[in-house]
Amino acid sequence: MKQIFFLFLMGSFAAQAQNNLTPETLWSLKRVSAEEISKSGKTLFYSEKQYDYTTEKSVTKHYKLNIAKGTVAEIIPVPNVKKTYEVITSKGKEGIELNTEGVENVKVSPDKKYIAFTKEVLITPMNGSDIHKDLPKTTMQVYTDLIYRHWDTWEDGKYSHVFIMNPETGDIKDIQLNEPYDCPQKPFGGDEDFVFTPDGKGIVYVSKKKVGKEYAQSTNTDIYYYDFKSGTTTNWTANMMGYDMAPLFSPDGKRMAWTSMRRDGFEADKTDIYVMDLGSKDAYKVNLTGHWDGTIESFVWDSTSTRIFFNAPWKGTVQLFEVGVPANLYSKILPAVHKITDGVFDIAGIKGQAKRGLVVSRTDMNHAAELYLVNTEDGSMKQLTHANDEAYSKIGMSKTELRMVKTTDGKQMGVWVIYPPDFNPKKKYPTLLYCQGGPQSALSQFYSYRWNFQLMAANGYIVVAPNRRGMPGWGVQWNEDISKDWGGQPMRDYLAAIDAVAEEKFVDKNRLGCVGASYGGYSVFMLAGMHENRFKTFIAHDGLFDLKSWYGTTEELWFANWDIEGAYWNKPVPKSYELFNPSNFIAKWNTPIMIIQGGIDYRVPIEQGLEAFQAAQLKGIKSKLLYFPNENHWILHPQNGVAWHREFYKWLDETLK
Repeated sequence: MKQIFFLFLMGSFAAQAQNNLTPETLWSLKRVSAEEISKSGKTLFYSEKQYDYTTEKSVTKHYKLNIAKGTVAEIIPVPNVKKTYEVITSKGKEGIELNTEGVENVKVSPDKKYIAFTKEVLITPMNGSDIHKDLPKTTMQVYTDLIYRHWDTWEDGKYSHVFIMNPETGDIKDIQLNEPYDCPQKPFGGDEDFVFTPDGKGIVYVSKKKVGKEYAQSTNTDIYYYDFKSGTTTNWTANMMGYDMAPLFSPDGKRMAWTSMRRDGFEADKTDIYVMDLGSKDAYKVNLTGHWDGTIESFVWDSTSTRIFFNAPWKGTVQLFEVGVPANLYSKILPAVHKITDGVFDIAGIKGQAKRGLVVSRTDMNHAAELYLVNTEDGSMKQLTHANDEAYSKIGMSKTELRMVKTTDGKQMGVWVIYPPDFNPKKKYPTLLYCQGGPQSALSQFYSYRWNFQLMAANGYIVVAPNRRGMPGWGVQWNEDISKDWGGQPMRDYLAAIDAVAEEKFVDKNRLGCVGASYGGYSVFMLAGMHENRFKTFIAHDGLFDLKSWYGTTEELWFANWDIEGAYWNKPVPKSYELFNPSNFIAKWNTPIMIIQGGIDYRVPIEQGLEAFQAAQLKGIKSKLLYFPNENHWILHPQNGVAWHREFYKWLDETLK
């Protein structure tokens, strides 16, 4: 008999009838973000962003919340390209006006003697108009090395650099002068990539100081210290070979913590928290979480500098944890990791410590992000923002259930099952197998504006979402087991999950579908050639179809080198190109498939979707191509988002219902 863990998420239903979620309602939900906590810890500053999909415009409103009283006041910002920052000079306190056009991530040093910001700098001309000044209209681009495009942008020879302004003299200095390296890191780095030292005498910043092919094949970022007085730069994480990110100083100013991965080239390696004493001659570093069988997402210090709070995947959710910081870092006894929260939700982000607890962002499969205050002693939570309460009062909520399913190799796998709001166990429902991307990203209680389980369930589908091999939250080994085995055990995990749930009487075995994006899209393409007629329809978004052409066009080669063992011309040829390459199994395709492709997706470039669609068409398989010329690996434009959903459910109506 199957072992089942029932973890229910049921909304509180009002007496009146509930409406099912629609794509239009989904895109109109307010998106809440924490911005800052006052130094006193009493006030939270946050924003609410709301899209109007009919105009493709958004409105962002800013608020301040008295955490103790719960009172909220809107802040009306004054639009101005020049902003004033309070600093201290020989004249005393002064307001320095800074032109913020083209400037990002402005910060003032703790002693208020310096201002830091980031700005793009042209280092290596690559656009024809920069190379040939007399040809301003040429569109030529010139490349002699990798990486020539990244995520959704072609390289233009400009790099984001950290600048330091001395308000006393008015001097502005590029601390990375003439270096072809970025800070913040592209494409997703932000102001967390640099921070002033507590004494205000320097700044630490994150950068991957590599160029060309070496950059494209390495994940080795380091944390550098720039000294204002001497103008020298020191690598504080030399000989640490993976990602070193998110430097953060303790409130008492005595230590720095950061996240680190051990292996170069493995972007999904276990992430740990390291701590070092400032001012120590040997810069001794301690891994606080190396003994813990999990991987970190983000962290903050507590106000006493004696412990660190972090969020991490945990058995199909993301929870809040803490770890103590030893008074003596040379001690060989490290404190145990302690889980603070427990429930069917995700602690999606940690903003910082307030007067009465920790401010976090929380989601679940029925609710977009809202801000909560966590009591770090007992894990109890108080909701601070209520941006979408009115919308939720009119939407029927889904039930979610975590089942444990036995895999083909005898392991226990957590599988989320999501039910329609009006679920009736006496009925039979079409059912979707959801394939997660990453491939090593958590399948948890996240809330997506595209792959939205609540919306799928609202359209009358049961959703089966397996935590197959490669998912964090189930131990480091489980997370790593997908590397070099993309089309092996993970595919058997998928089939074990859908087969187990399909035994239920309320699942219509004749109406099973399979959907996913990125590695999930790859999974769809693989399963289309090996599903043995289980599924009646497939949907793949930005999936990897042919590993040879993908290796030849994707940009972050460290990913391919690690997970599929490198180039197809290597000797011996990596097994992935033969055993785990979806295009090798086209002869077995026999099921309707819809293929979605972004035009500026350089992680999984355009030829992947076009090749798959062309193969399906030439084989006479019912197929459809959705092409979004202005979208990258995601769908970010509101009307594209609504159109995506309409076509998604239209296809399922045609092929599954």
